[in-house]
Amino acid sequence: MRSLLERLSNAHGISGREGSVMQIIRDELAPHVDDVQIDTLGNLVATRRGKSPSVMIAAHADEIGLMVKFVDEKGFVYFVKIGGWFDQTLLNQRVILHTKNGPVFGVIGSKPPHVMKEEDRKKPVDSRDMFIDVGARDQNEAREMGIVPGVPITIDRSFVPLRGDRVTGKAFDNRAGVAMMIEAMKRTRTECTVYAVSTVMEEVGLKGAKTCAFGIRPDLAIVTDTTIPGDHPGIEKKDSALEMGKGPVITVVDASGRGLIADEDVLDWLQKTAEQFSIPVQLDVSGGGTTDATAIQLSREGVKTGVVSIATRYIHSPVEVLSLEDLDKGAELIARALETAPRYFRREG
Repeated sequence: MRSLLERLSNAHGISGREGSVMQIIRDELAPHVDDVQIDTLGNLVATRRGKSPSVMIAAHADEIGLMVKFVDEKGFVYFVKIGGWFDQTLLNQRVILHTKNGPVFGVIGSKPPHVMKEEDRKKPVDSRDMFIDVGARDQNEAREMGIVPGVPITIDRSFVPLRGDRVTGKAFDNRAGVAMMIEAMKRTRTECTVYAVSTVMEEVGLKGAKTCAFGIRPDLAIVTDTTIPGDHPGIEKKDSALEMGKGPVITVVDASGRGLIADEDVLDWLQKTAEQFSIPVQLDVSGGGTTDATAIQLSREGVKTGVVSIATRYIHSPVEVLSLEDLDKGAELIARALETAPRYFRREG
């Protein structure tokens, strides 16, 4: 799974511009399903036909990023944020502008500390005051490079190993969930009908999941994503009792119930499957943040929905960190859960 996660993490695809990531996903899933389609909004739907119940496994493919808003007369590029950034994370990053002419590298510039006034040093820099330097001498040269409003921008970071089974890279939220979904599809021998869906535009409103679930109309759904552990400085256990290396995470509630309140039958299914196959799991009750599960649960007349996540440090930054063992156990849980689903969710008639 390390190789798969590395390729997915190093790929680039902000919300609404996930195409290059989808190609990797298609190549990985195609040999293990009966059909692969891209729907109207851009969601990839890989179908393995089988018996009841039908299960949707959903993982969003998009990453948070930026988009070109304006190029000034000196060739400096201004941008808007696509997704939830903490502005100070962006400052002085190297970025890639994905133009129609090919990738263009740039840096998010700032005033050197040597010329800052004391009040400047104390004040956070707002992203609206940041700019990207691509080396262009003026606006015309930037335009010749293909830099125009609407060009998507991603952070220029690569996947690297840390100590033991821990790795770091960009876009683990949610390429880790994508990798977990793909690996589960490779491992499972389920008789269920399964829709492995890589959704679009999760980071900007759960958009792909909403339309895709409506079209598929599954009996059940499992969303794969990342979640926040409380095992590093700056966060307390009362805010998150989760830890890296302690197994995948089953969500009970997120966003204090404004997001997902997981179906009790789904919770029972996932926990009993984990117990049966000796897979360590953690339970999460969260006050903030939600996933595609919120949109899927509310589709049509409602869908029994749960979430399996990986505890991931520093999410929504270019240096996210996770445990490959957790990721492996998450894939195993989903693979085995697909096989036990008929026992828990027999549809009458």
